[in-house]
Amino acid sequence: MLTERPSIILITGIMASGKSTVAQLLSERFEKSVHLRGDIFRRMIVNNRKEVHPDAGSDELNQLRLRYRLAAQSADAYFQVGFTVVVQDVVIGPMLNDFISYIQSRPFYVVVLCPNSSVVILRESARIKKGYGVWTVEGLDSLLRNETPRIGMWLDSSELTPDETVNVSFFVHLSNGSRA
Repeated sequence: MLTERPSIILITGIMASGKSTVAQLLSERFEKSVHLRGDIFRRMIVNNRKEVHPDAGSDELNQLRLRYRLAAQSADAYFQVGFTVVVQDVVIGPMLNDFISYIQSRPFYVVVLCPNSSVVILRESARIKKGYGVWTVEGLDSLLRNETPRIGMWLDSSELTPDETVNVSFFVHLSNGSRA
């Protein structure tokens, strides 16, 4: 376990790209750490929750921004008391810039998991929980690759195990790369 100066690390990518597994494994490497699952803030809404779909309107996008602000505020609060925070969420497209602007603490790192869509389709079919409904893997992957700002470390984890993905992400973190 590492004891070092706290930081915030965002692990993002499309559904079934390995975010949950990688974020958990990475957070376990630090002596004082938090694995913050941003989707928890979406799931807390009991009534009138707006799901984001390909043709989302302002209500859906406003709820998504709220989710990101709450995740960022929580990450900052944990960071301020000495935790390294690994935030895991689908933060893609132009809204990556929004999320980055919500994080006040530094250092802040971004890791974008971007395995190829055929690997994501295989992973999705093997999962108990299903993330895709109105979205297709290809549609979300296109949004990731064509509309997401090239910020941080983009990692094609298609041929990597979760531990290998964490090792690459961790190395970049220690070498001060991928800062937002």
